[in-house]
Amino acid sequence: MNLTAIEAKPFVPASDFERSKQFYAAVGFEIPWSSEDLAYVRHGQTAFLLQAFNQPAFIRNFQMHLLVENVDDWHAHLKAIGIERRFGVRMTSPEDQPWAMRDFTLFDPGGVLWRIAQNLPRSGG
Repeated sequence: MNLTAIEAKPFVPASDFERSKQFYAAVGFEIPWSSEDLAYVRHGQTAFLLQAFNQPAFIRNFQMHLLVENVDDWHAHLKAIGIERRFGVRMTSPEDQPWAMRDFTLFDPGGVLWRIAQNLPRSGG
């Protein structure tokens, strides 16, 4: 019996499917496949399925976490491409968190909250 899991992909809701695809492409994700209401979205070894699913209460409570090698580089990239202005989204500045991560938040055009983070060395103890 082989019970090896290969991957798990969340279905990320999108109230404006086409605009969300444009947003994720601008952020730096690839979209190798898309239909009328579903898109395969990836960056390196990470991936999710973007779904045309307009349920505002669900979207407001949906969160994603992206672990990266250098959070400051990601933040600088998003600032440089004007992600907030281009898509009317909100983004915070990177901060060191007590849970040994440095992160910032970014909302997609529909309101999905992304927490983009890198691990920090844990203090001894």
